[in-house]
Amino acid sequence: MRERGALLGVVPARGGSKRLPRKNVRPLAGRPLIAWTVDAARASGVLDDVLVSTDDAEIAEAARAAGASVPWLRPAELATDTAASVDVLRHALAWHEAERGPVEAVVLLQPTSPFRSAASIRGAVAAFRAQAGGEPQAVASVSRALQHPAWCFRIDGEAMQPFLGWEPLRQRSQDLPPAYALNGAVYVVPAAALRRGAPLLGPGLRAFVMDDPREALDIDDADDWRAAESLAPQLAGERPH
Repeated sequence: MRERGALLGVVPARGGSKRLPRKNVRPLAGRPLIAWTVDAARASGVLDDVLVSTDDAEIAEAARAAGASVPWLRPAELATDTAASVDVLRHALAWHEAERGPVEAVVLLQPTSPFRSAASIRGAVAAFRAQAGGEPQAVASVSRALQHPAWCFRIDGEAMQPFLGWEPLRQRSQDLPPAYALNGAVYVVPAAALRRGAPLLGPGLRAFVMDDPREALDIDDADDWRAAESLAPQLAGERPH
């Protein structure tokens, strides 16, 4: 049986946001956006620490008020538009293991997915820990794809070319195998993979399926924010505060 270590929740929240400025501290149903994710992470009951990695003092203050740990402000080189999430995770992991002890896995929770539930965090962690054998694979949350990839095309000149070829288009849509898309709400990544420099996603990736499409909402622009505002009142009572 694999030895279990700490589960470190990491919420990456950069201050710069071009499409929706200051979105991580923007009030959603009366609470800063980042508080929705911190609430769910703490309520899940499976994370030994919920750490917010940010370069922004206002975000840090809002995260601490919601109950997260913010032990430092993220280095400038990890706060650019091109900084990779996996590097942010490695930075948080290295600090946590140096200061607080070994970590089994890092649970990435993006603050732009405010409606991902505590139950889904528990479910993704359970799927990660249910793997048999040696080193487990990463787990990522997915939702049913809005558009089946068989019906997606690239355009070469003026000609349309289906990504999966023409054969699947001869089948009825209901006969095609279900298709799923990453929704960005939860990633459970083995600490060992992060330590050796592995990418965040790769072969062997396991799925945790979210059936509630509301959990898959990822806020990127003003249209997404309006959708979140319409959902927030009905979901506020279902989420921990």
